[in-house]
Amino acid sequence: MYYNSINSWLKTKYGQKVYKLSLNGGLSCPNRDGTLGTGGCIFCSEGGSGDFAGSCHISPASSLSSVNADISAQLLSQKRIIRNKADCSTFIAYFQAYTNTYGPVEYLSALFRAAISDPEVAILSVATRPDCFTDEIYSLLSDLNRIKPVWVELGLQTIHEASARLIRRGYELSCYEECVRRLRELSIPVITHVILGLPGETGADMLETVSYLADSEIFGIKLQLLHVIRNTALAGLYRKEPFHILTPDEYADLVIDCLELLPKDMTVHRITGDGPKDLLIAPLWSTDKKRVLNTITKRFRERNTLQGARYGIS
Repeated sequence: MYYNSINSWLKTKYGQKVYKLSLNGGLSCPNRDGTLGTGGCIFCSEGGSGDFAGSCHISPASSLSSVNADISAQLLSQKRIIRNKADCSTFIAYFQAYTNTYGPVEYLSALFRAAISDPEVAILSVATRPDCFTDEIYSLLSDLNRIKPVWVELGLQTIHEASARLIRRGYELSCYEECVRRLRELSIPVITHVILGLPGETGADMLETVSYLADSEIFGIKLQLLHVIRNTALAGLYRKEPFHILTPDEYADLVIDCLELLPKDMTVHRITGDGPKDLLIAPLWSTDKKRVLNTITKRFRERNTLQGARYGIS
């Protein structure tokens, strides 16, 4: 099964495996602070999708010295966790929790500069929403991109407006498109997040989202299995009106269909996902990541065997 995995891409570029350090910048989200809503997107956990990020003790009111100290401590803590399993020296500083362009530009500058000042950090990756940018923030990211590579990860999830309303995304597709255009003008790579298995979406709907992204000029894509997490609005919906949860085989087939749509040079940053085991309601099979990846590989081989038999190829 061919796809341009980000691990392979990074190993080619840096000559070694590159690991992500998941960071928390102490920021919020317009979908949580009352600007757009207070509960977040319906699938988002209390940790703002940063359940594996570092422990944060700063906020936009913090002093520069506090920001530097906190980010340094988070980097060190995350490195220790990874180095318990692997010998590594090159990292991506990944601001994962909540919305990481949603704050004063001075504070964002302090956060990001503290991270890239670490000599072992090769790339800054910023997870955010396309409706949380200003001209000053675009300018900041452009300046930082001249120091070390900057990636921006955008949580699109779906191109379908009905689904976007259901999940309380809070912005239209045109907003995403404008953000991607601005970032491309600044030569900042975009990685787009897609959720597979949203309530009410058919396989055709999901493939339409991926096909749309395949025809765009983004750098990478993340395919994320929908997780129903405890204490989210999605969990309440699932209890009240149970919707179909993809089976391992259904998910594997869907992922393969998605990968076959992508251009060969588009980097694939994820083909599954991790939900906190103590908070995960469904699908419980997703906690065995090795099994998920093996199922995808197995289904791909089965599909190739069937196609080969159909055309007389052994």
